[in-house]
Amino acid sequence: MPVPRAIFEQIRQVIPPLNGTLHKGQSGIHHSDGAEHSYTGAPFFAAISAQRVGADLSHVICSPTAANAIKSYSPDLIVHPILREEMPPMRLRPELAALLSRLHVLVIGPGLGREEYMLTFARLALDIAKEQGMFLVLDADGLFMVGRELNLIKGYRRAVLTPIEQAGIDSNTPPAERASAVSKVLGGVTILQKGQSDIIAVNTEDAKSRAAHEASKISPDEGEQNEVVVVQTPGGLKRCGGQGDILGGSVGTFLAWAKCYESGAFGDRSIPISRMPILAAIGGSMVTRTTSRRAFEKEGRSVVTEDMLKEIGGAFTEVFGDEREGKL
Repeated sequence: MPVPRAIFEQIRQVIPPLNGTLHKGQSGIHHSDGAEHSYTGAPFFAAISAQRVGADLSHVICSPTAANAIKSYSPDLIVHPILREEMPPMRLRPELAALLSRLHVLVIGPGLGREEYMLTFARLALDIAKEQGMFLVLDADGLFMVGRELNLIKGYRRAVLTPIEQAGIDSNTPPAERASAVSKVLGGVTILQKGQSDIIAVNTEDAKSRAAHEASKISPDEGEQNEVVVVQTPGGLKRCGGQGDILGGSVGTFLAWAKCYESGAFGDRSIPISRMPILAAIGGSMVTRTTSRRAFEKEGRSVVTEDMLKEIGGAFTEVFGDEREGKL
């Protein structure tokens, strides 16, 4: 069953026009936070995927030991090697806050690792991002971080998470209902449950509405949500390491566009901001699954994540059309 047409059209409204009216940065500035020396591929895949989907700029904040490797992968990425183990978090806070204030979305998790100093910096970035009303994607070890302390993200409705096993839902919950159950426990955070079909859910039934709206910097006039969307777009038959990072970067770009849409850079602002995370998760899922299929059709069993990068542009056009030909 395809994504409902009304939802698909809403996603298209959040895609910035390619008509020459926008300047650099108004089609999204993406940021991936946290990379230590053992995991340099993941933040690269997330950041470069964001640009391949259509973000104007992509930043990576990392440890100095990871910076040179990430820089060597692509000159398109802007790398900030400021996460030094000896740096007290409060000394880093002003620099990090100033940097995040220029960006539209923050992706936490790819390449983060589980060193305590990196998790401390990631919590600091998450705290600043929430203060600034940024959109968020949490994946990989970002989920490990918030899984240990659910209140870090609970009720923040500008976030997209892949499922957290530690969320405390009943282990007997049917797979088709888990994403909604986790979203409910987390106060309406959007959940993207990856699988043979991707299940994307938001459920605000357990949230204290006014508090959640205030924490998320969302108008109190925006209603509650209980929605589940299944994405069955065909994907590749091999699941290689790094595909989740492409998904995180893709969802991040749609959220960066959502921030530009919210600011009035383009669009008519008719879509409620509280709907942006579920729309971004659906759009990112559709593009990533199509990318995976296209790469697998060419490379078969030997496909690796690097092969997928070359397919992102074509996958986006396949899903949403080509504006240059008047099809978007």
